[in-house]
Amino acid sequence: MSILELTEFLVKSIVSDSESVSIKQYDDEDYITIEILVNSDEMGKVIGKGGNTINAIRTIVQASAYLNKLKKVKINVEAF
Repeated sequence: MSILELTEFLVKSIVSDSESVSIKQYDDEDYITIEILVNSDEMGKVIGKGGNTINAIRTIVQASAYLNKLKKVKINVEAF
């Protein structure tokens, strides 16, 4: 499972409308940037109280990247 697929699985498992989630991956020289676009109504579910949910997603994705010997991962969450 790729980093993008893992992130998509985690985010779509949290939100109620999984069809409205869009995830894109950008590769830079030093980092892999993953951009998550969710509906503004679902933003609270993805971020979680005090940012706990998104921090947990970041930890899981970064650990997977480390185990697969990939670059460091940055995750950005945006609402539309």
